[in-house]
Amino acid sequence: MSVQQADPLEDVLALVGVTGHLSIGLVAGGEWAVEFGPPPSVKFNSVRRGRCLLTVDGVSEPIELAEGDCFLLAQHRAFTLASGPGVRPVPAEPVFAAATDGVARVGAGEDVALIGGRFDFGERAKELLLDALPPVLHVPGGTTEAATLRWALEQVDAELRDRPLASTLVSGHLALVMLIQLLRLHLDSAGSGEAAGWMAGLADPVVAPALRAMHARPAHAWTVAELAGVAAVSRSTLAARFKQAVGQGPMDYLTGWRIELAADRLRRGDETVAVIAREVGYGSEGALSNAFKRVTGASPRDYRRGGRALGG
Repeated sequence: MSVQQADPLEDVLALVGVTGHLSIGLVAGGEWAVEFGPPPSVKFNSVRRGRCLLTVDGVSEPIELAEGDCFLLAQHRAFTLASGPGVRPVPAEPVFAAATDGVARVGAGEDVALIGGRFDFGERAKELLLDALPPVLHVPGGTTEAATLRWALEQVDAELRDRPLASTLVSGHLALVMLIQLLRLHLDSAGSGEAAGWMAGLADPVVAPALRAMHARPAHAWTVAELAGVAAVSRSTLAARFKQAVGQGPMDYLTGWRIELAADRLRRGDETVAVIAREVGYGSEGALSNAFKRVTGASPRDYRRGGRALGG
């Protein structure tokens, strides 16, 4: 069966409204360690020169970072960057408060240089995206798969060094390129079992075609049998694999995604509930209202009036 396919990763990133921002760089030398509190946003850093050690709360083993390596902290956890183990850390806040020319300095010398930033997301990012990721994503700089990431970092370096017109805007967009590449690399290595939810589904060759089909046509009256045809497997095989990978059945996932789309329209626009119902796959306002209240605990009209978070 030939069915239009969509990109669930692109859909989710568009829905959660991600923006990228670069922050102050860090230069260090000698014996040094800097302790960071749990960041309010999703944090990323890249080692542009030298080597250092990353320790993240709740992650058992420290991560050795080499030149060109990147890491993304997907959860709000404290972390420490250091020259090596056993060095007493200093708090990051005064170090970065004393930064000059966009660079914070710690220790003696300039053996190590890092650049970093943050990603800000909309209110649904935690459940839709971040909960599907491990606490920290590490991408070694020496891998061929990280070529796009290295290119983006080189461009960021040039923007920060030369400060051409609109350099902040360009750097922010390059940061988004880095985020997408990090997520792609994570999905490519999802066989390790670290992926969860719909991301795990995208990594499953049986489940992925069904997921893409639902995202391409969320308003279509999908059945498990029709989705199984898209995936070229039996109905029972798709149902079992989908539940195993994603954590819920295909029809439950479809309902959840339709409600996400409806909630997004309710937050952003002034379309009537009846129009939204038709656009996301419900035959009537009443059908959407029943499903919406079952999933979120609020009617569409109450949700729009109160700006209530889904599931709140």
